[in-house]
Amino acid sequence: MLLVFDVGNTNIVMGTFEGDELSFSWRMSTDKDKSSDEYVILISQMLQYQDIKPYMIDDVIVSSVVPDLMYSLEHAIRKLFKLMPLLVEPGIKTGMDIQYDNPKQVGADRIVNAVAAFQKYAGPLIVVDFGTATTFCAIAEKGNYLGGTIAPGIKISSDALFQKAAKLPRIDLVKPGQVICKNTVNSMQSGIIYGYVGLVEHIVNKMKKELSPDAPEKVKVIATGGLSTLISSETEIIDMVDKTITLDGLKIIYDLNSQDREKEIPPEMLEG
Repeated sequence: MLLVFDVGNTNIVMGTFEGDELSFSWRMSTDKDKSSDEYVILISQMLQYQDIKPYMIDDVIVSSVVPDLMYSLEHAIRKLFKLMPLLVEPGIKTGMDIQYDNPKQVGADRIVNAVAAFQKYAGPLIVVDFGTATTFCAIAEKGNYLGGTIAPGIKISSDALFQKAAKLPRIDLVKPGQVICKNTVNSMQSGIIYGYVGLVEHIVNKMKKELSPDAPEKVKVIATGGLSTLISSETEIIDMVDKTITLDGLKIIYDLNSQDREKEIPPEMLEG
């Protein structure tokens, strides 16, 4: 059984694969201040809920955009599974040509998403990930990672409005049903959600024309992330919502790197 971790700025998503099938997935809040022992307890409890024992985990792969958390998480994995996790970092095989000015600057989650999206849906395509930041990634017809755009996430935009405007309240991210609103909360919801739909549509349309100038309609658009369903329900620009694409990408990358991998760790590294 393979255990995968997608470490984001807001949440950590973990899942288990039996063969090529994602059997279970869990979500926990990202907390850079937690110790390795605290993560041992959290991970153990989530696995125990599905009656999965630590000895049943054959290997572990981790993708992270939160460097400050990795010390505790890596040590938790070592303590719990007696395994050295495979990390998605520069030098790992992805099967994808990264045509970024500096490939080391591309977030691990963006690469993992792109790898899975291309294998599952083929190119040309755009992957929109609605996370703490919203990322737009362009993958060419032959599978080259071309780059993309990064925008503030929906929740960041909502929180900024609450924090910077003295009289505006914190709001739930739900659709108000209309744009001409009769109260402050609905007015804010309308501006955040419908405004964000406009942002997504404009960026995607421009990316489509750059990706495929002669036939932009051939470019597929795949959305993922916590708020992908909310936004996709208000636009026809998104072709597919795939909530497990990051976990699927971790499995694909693991398979590319698992042969002859040194996963066992010496006893002296098990402490700490």
